[in-house]
Amino acid sequence: MPRKGEVPKRKVLPDPKFTDQPIELRRRLTKFMNGIMTRGKKAIAEQIVYKAFDIVAAKAKDDPVKVWDKALANVRPKVEVKSRRVGGSTYQVPVDVRPDRSSALGMRWLISYARSRGEKTMQEKLAAEILDAAAGRGNAVKKREDTHKMAEANKAFAHYRW
Repeated sequence: MPRKGEVPKRKVLPDPKFTDQPIELRRRLTKFMNGIMTRGKKAIAEQIVYKAFDIVAAKAKDDPVKVWDKALANVRPKVEVKSRRVGGSTYQVPVDVRPDRSSALGMRWLISYARSRGEKTMQEKLAAEILDAAAGRGNAVKKREDTHKMAEANKAFAHYRW
């Protein structure tokens, strides 16, 4: 944490391919590609995402960016639990999730559960996870539901929030 002031948020460049979409959606897509990227290989990450979107467009017969956005909306958590230490005890306190953290968590869960799927290539894994999440099923949606259940179960400790 810096001693002098707040660090400004950097704006990522919007996605160059889908120019018909709103600029914020294109920025979110670039963030998603950056999450897919490993070892700094952005061109490979772009190929993975674009090929996965081609598979999604073929299977869903709809605009792949809209399907991806719907999947992300189904995965984004609204509440999560944070550990708070009060008087020698640790409580899981439910807190609301900021919108930028919510979308970051949703992207992270989509990518991690896509990587752990059983399909052959990463494009197929990602496309299948996006289609499942858009339909309201899949491991990423289950993770969000588990997070919400955990927050609901610990609602009694909400007064420890600060």
